[in-house]
Amino acid sequence: MRTLDCSHGVSTLIMAKAFPKSQFCGFDLHPTSIEAANRHSKEQQITNVNFSIATARDFLGNDYGFVTMFDALHDMGDPIGAASHVKQSLQADGTFMIVEPFAGDSLAENISAVGRLYYGLSTMICTPGSLSQEVGLALGAQAGERRSLEGWIYAGPSCRRNAVQYDPGSASIGAAQH
Repeated sequence: MRTLDCSHGVSTLIMAKAFPKSQFCGFDLHPTSIEAANRHSKEQQITNVNFSIATARDFLGNDYGFVTMFDALHDMGDPIGAASHVKQSLQADGTFMIVEPFAGDSLAENISAVGRLYYGLSTMICTPGSLSQEVGLALGAQAGERRSLEGWIYAGPSCRRNAVQYDPGSASIGAAQH
């Protein structure tokens, strides 16, 4: 199992703890986050997990059964390249699950307290972060479902959309099976 843009590894560690017979790898391009993730796994004595510095476009390995990306696609400079690399790394029946902030495709759909917060955060953090990376696609202040899905549609994996809003601010945008 692969987690891309794992940050401090919290979601990866939760899954590794829940499935001790599986192997987990977390990647992030931020060295300090990877240091923190490795420290957390050591403190919690979780041994079926490994954290490494890599981008979603260049992580090592292939033949993965399940790859996740939590709240990260919209921050990537090259989400299309990332989705393409994930597709190539999956087993024939592997799954790529993306969870992104819940957003509509238009400004009118995002006028709410959460929408205003996300526009502010995206303007200050997400969009500049994406623009600072290679390609710099910057999916937008609120990357709605249509815009978020473009990355994996262009990358080619078939998509089974399973969008389920699980809290006021996040949604499972979909799962693509290879």
